[in-house]
Amino acid sequence: MRGRHRLRTAVASVAAAVLCVGAPAGCAAPAPDAVAPTVRATPRPAPLWDRSPASVAAVGDSITRAFDACEVLADCPEVSWATGTDSTVNSLALRLLGPERVTRQSWNLARTGARMADLPGQMERAAAVKPELVTVMMGANDACRSSAALMTPVEEFRATFASAMARLRAKAPKAQVYVSSVPDLQRLWSQGRVSPMGLEVWKLGICPSMLADAQDLSVTAERRRTLVRDRVVAYNAALKEVCAKDPRCRYDGGAVFGFRFDGGQLSPWDWFHPSRDGQARLAEIAHRQVTAPEPPA
Repeated sequence: MRGRHRLRTAVASVAAAVLCVGAPAGCAAPAPDAVAPTVRATPRPAPLWDRSPASVAAVGDSITRAFDACEVLADCPEVSWATGTDSTVNSLALRLLGPERVTRQSWNLARTGARMADLPGQMERAAAVKPELVTVMMGANDACRSSAALMTPVEEFRATFASAMARLRAKAPKAQVYVSSVPDLQRLWSQGRVSPMGLEVWKLGICPSMLADAQDLSVTAERRRTLVRDRVVAYNAALKEVCAKDPRCRYDGGAVFGFRFDGGQLSPWDWFHPSRDGQARLAEIAHRQVTAPEPPA
């Protein structure tokens, strides 16, 4: 048996020497009966985007406050797409947290009438509660001014959104951010202009830059509406651009802008803000985006 062992050892040494011919200097035959080292796989880092955050803070404007969704000229946050508790809407927070935690672990910090200039302050308040997810829907009021000339300039809009993100990051560096696109205001005009009620309510001053003289189809009026729509498109491009620079931010890819609200999904009191059903559709979009394995293309 000892002879056979010596023979195997000699053959292994010769084979190693042959394999080393022409190899770089330093090649050496392995020691007899050497055991190969165990290779341990490097653990993969946890993904930055958590598809099941445990708390939600919402910032934004009247849409997130569910203005005119339950009664005329009033906020109705219980049916908000972001943090509402109403089971018929089934908000994003309700889907993520469940009915037992939604009131304790979600906060609606949006304000009716808010514009992008108000977002940095809202973001600071959101950071203070240390949420795992912050939802942002802001920009409609920047386009909805008394005239198209008064709309927020795109560069100002972009810079203010970047500032708001920086304020959040200063106090809540790991908070995820879901950014909704601004709705297509021209689409809302095309739906509401067929309603006698909508036409009368719009005369009170709802989004005049888009909705004033709603039945006027002149070249001048159409040019004004196109200008407002183009500004909304530019706002959405700015939201996407700033969000893309933050690894914990996810833009909806234009999903809300592209959603075709119909009459049943608009408030019966103003034919502009989402109704309960409209809020439910926004909740569906948000949940689909937040829980998707990858962000929209």
